[in-house]
Amino acid sequence: MSIIAAFMVPHPPMIVPAVGKGSERQIEKTIRAYEKVADEIASLKPDTIIISSPHSIMYSDYFHISPGTGAEGSFADFGAGEIKFNVQYDTELVSMISDRAKCTGFPAGIMGERKKELDHGTMVPLWFIQKKYRDFKLLRTGLSGFDLLKHYEYGIMIKEAVEDLDRKAVYVASGDLSHKLQTYGPYGFADEGPEYDARIMDVCSAARFGELFDFDESFCEKAAECGHKSFVIMAGALDGKSVEARQYSHEDVTGVGYGICSFIPTGNDETRHFLKNRLQIVEDELEKKKQKSDAYVKLARASAESYVRNGEIIEVPDWVPGEMLKAKAGAFVSIHKFGALRGCIGTILPTKENLAEEIIRNAVSAVSEDPRFDSVEAGELKWLDINVDVLGEPEKIKSKDELDVKKYGVIVQSGYKRGLLLPDLDGVDTVEQQIEIARRKGGISPSEKIELSRFEVVRHF
Repeated sequence: MSIIAAFMVPHPPMIVPAVGKGSERQIEKTIRAYEKVADEIASLKPDTIIISSPHSIMYSDYFHISPGTGAEGSFADFGAGEIKFNVQYDTELVSMISDRAKCTGFPAGIMGERKKELDHGTMVPLWFIQKKYRDFKLLRTGLSGFDLLKHYEYGIMIKEAVEDLDRKAVYVASGDLSHKLQTYGPYGFADEGPEYDARIMDVCSAARFGELFDFDESFCEKAAECGHKSFVIMAGALDGKSVEARQYSHEDVTGVGYGICSFIPTGNDETRHFLKNRLQIVEDELEKKKQKSDAYVKLARASAESYVRNGEIIEVPDWVPGEMLKAKAGAFVSIHKFGALRGCIGTILPTKENLAEEIIRNAVSAVSEDPRFDSVEAGELKWLDINVDVLGEPEKIKSKDELDVKKYGVIVQSGYKRGLLLPDLDGVDTVEQQIEIARRKGGISPSEKIELSRFEVVRHF
């Protein structure tokens, strides 16, 4: 057996009458759809239900699976402590996934915090399911800070473990859609909110799972969605399967999007290995980009690859153009992997004899010294997208009115503390955002008096 069905569901606590106290009637379509999902699951009689929840334990670099033999929970935090849950975990499946992860070096398992209480992202689906069916064990897992491709890969690992144990399993991807759909909603409105909901429902209602990777991280943040990575894990759990998809409902009356879909596997389909397909596309695109890269980026890549593979800092190559040997300037080397930042280190002012040496040294730092990330490993090199920003001379300015997020980078300084942000970055749309991020990077509190400087960059791809 394998994953016999999967469902995309929301988790608003208000949907439970004891919590909503009448307000749940606003989302009657969602309630009716949820009841149909519960009926389907009851008719399938799964041995195990797998729930991925954005509100379970989440780490930036690890997929946490709830350990132990079981857990309890209630809606006490939402004023309905009388609604209680007591579930038993599928310990064999947990062990199987953990063992596979350990053997392959995949960052998943039961290490970390042992939170025994169930979260509402798990309890809301259980509230509907357990009214119709109780003869199952549970596997609960959280999301991570990894990119979307890693979440899909995690789904594949779950699928393979289910197949190895011959489990009859149902996957429930818990997650709300955008939280910024209405001006009267709890999080206000953003243009990206309705756009996200329309796109995700269009993609999922047709099970076009490969398009889940096309949702940019910055776009998802602006839409304030919470379930996208949960849906991607679910898609991975159906990798290589033809799928009959059905949309049950979509509502946004509370300012938060609630979407419900079902996905029933109908057989094998070699065209639906979406991770494999996407990796080939990415590899081809990166290779084309490498061939077109200028000397600045080629030098940064040569430096990064030499250090990662051999631990050696290269000398300036003979092919470096004279302009890089004559110039002295600060430079930043930025590294992305599958669209997510993987490292970025630079210098505001020149610290080396020439720009070539500046780039060589900062490329080494970007792959090995960025405190936000682990050092880059050799197996990652072919997936790295590298660019170089050469900084112009900083100039002090009197106010933020002299800034432009697309044209100028900013340096925020307070005494000896200093933070810098490059211009024209995804997700940074206003001067206020730019200054605030630079403040945080420099450890400068909002109450501290600051001085501003701006600079231009020449960006090399």
